[in-house]
Amino acid sequence: MSHVFGRDTQIRFPTAVHGEGLYLIDSTGKRYLDASGGAAVSCLGHGHPVIREAVKRQIDRLGYAHTGYFTNEPQEALADELIAHAPRDLTRAFFVTGGSEATEAALKVARQYHLECGRPERRHFISRWFSYHGNTLAALSVSGHRARRQTYLPLLNNVTHIPACFAYRGKEPGETDESYGLRVANELETAIQEVGPQNIAGFIAEPVVGATLGAVPAVPGYFRRIREICDRHEVLLILDEVMCGMGRTGTLHACEQEGIAPDLLTVAKGLGAGYQPIGAMLVATKIYEAIARGSGAFNHGHTYMGHAVGCAAALAVQQVIREEDLLSNVRRQGAALRQLLEERLGNHPHVGDIRGRGLLCAIELVADRSSKTPFASTYKLHQRIKTQAMADGLICYPGGGTADGIAGDHVLLAPPFNVTASALEEIVDRVARAVNRAIGSLPP
Repeated sequence: MSHVFGRDTQIRFPTAVHGEGLYLIDSTGKRYLDASGGAAVSCLGHGHPVIREAVKRQIDRLGYAHTGYFTNEPQEALADELIAHAPRDLTRAFFVTGGSEATEAALKVARQYHLECGRPERRHFISRWFSYHGNTLAALSVSGHRARRQTYLPLLNNVTHIPACFAYRGKEPGETDESYGLRVANELETAIQEVGPQNIAGFIAEPVVGATLGAVPAVPGYFRRIREICDRHEVLLILDEVMCGMGRTGTLHACEQEGIAPDLLTVAKGLGAGYQPIGAMLVATKIYEAIARGSGAFNHGHTYMGHAVGCAAALAVQQVIREEDLLSNVRRQGAALRQLLEERLGNHPHVGDIRGRGLLCAIELVADRSSKTPFASTYKLHQRIKTQAMADGLICYPGGGTADGIAGDHVLLAPPFNVTASALEEIVDRVARAVNRAIGSLPP
C-alpha cells in the first residue's frame, strides 16, 4: 500500500526508476517512449550526462542558501544568460520553482508596480478562456480552464475573461486570419472599457496555448494588436511561456515570432528540462526601477527561490541548447512532425485539426469532421487515448474540454529538442494506434 496522496486515488501508477534519452523505464523493466516530455518539460530527454554532472558539481559546492541572506553564483550566471537573450526591455530575472509560482510573482509584481506609480486602483486582471496559467489560487483565477477552476470557484479572484484566439473553432466563414485576429484582439479593448481602463493592472496570455487547447498559436497580427491596446491604456502585458517558451516553438521565446515583447514573461518547463524544479519571471526595466525607486523591495518571496542547484541545472540546460544549436533541430524536426502527422492522420475521419509550432504539436479529435462536432464528454476519449498509449509504451499528453470547456479532445506532443527523424516516425505510429484503439473502444 502506498501512503502517497497521488493525483488520482483510483489509479495505481507504474513506478518510474530510470530515464534514458527518449525513454522512461518502470520497475518492471517496461520502456515508455516519452513523446510529450511529461507535460512538455523534458526538452533534453532523460539522463543527459552534461546536466547530471552540473547538478552533482553544484551539490558538492553548495546545496542551499536562503536568498534573504545571500545570492549565489548559479543564480547570477543564469540571470545573465537569460537576460542576454531576452526580448527587449526585459532586464531582471526572478527565480522560483515552477510555472504556477512564476505566474503568482507576475501578478503580484504587476499590482505592486501600479502602487509604486501612484495608481492603487489598478488591481483588476484580464485573461482569456481556454488558458492555463497555474494551479495556485491567483494563477487559477486568471486561468480559463473551466474544469480545473470549477471546484475552487468560491475561492478565486474576480478576473475578466475574453475569448481565446482559436481559429479552428472561432473563425467565421469567409473571415480572413487578419480580420479574425483583429476581431478577437479587440475583445480586450471592449473588456478594458467595461471594467474601466483606470482599474486594469494587466492582461495575461499564452503566445501558443498549451494544455487547455493543444498547441494553438495565435493568427498573425493578433498579438501586435494586443500590444497596442495594452500600451494605450498603460496595462501591463504578461506573456505566459511556461509551456511554449525556452525554445519549444523554434525560437528561444515564442513571442519573438509575434514581433512583440511583453512587460513580464514567465518561463519554467523547458528552462530546467525537469532536472530540477525551477521557473522564472523576467521583468521589464520600468517595473524593476519603479520598485527600486519606491519601496525598494518586492513584497513577495518563497523559501526555495533562486535555489542554487536548480539554477545550476537550468544554466547547463540552456548552454547545451545553445552550444548544440538545438533550436535549429526544433524547427527542422517540428516541420517533420507536422508532415508525418498530416500523412498518417490528415485524412482520418475523426481528426479535425493538426496544429502547432515547432515541437509543440497537437491533433484535435472530432465525431464529425464537417461540422467539427466533438465526441460526447461522457466518453472521456482523451483518457482512453492516454490509457491505450501507456499500454503501448507511449507517453503523450491528451486533454479534454477542447471545444467548449466540457466536450472536445486533443492529444499534445512535445518531444525533446534533440529528437531524431526515426524517433518521430515511431511516435506518430504509436499515437495513431492509440487514437484508433481508443475510438474503437467507444460504445456504439
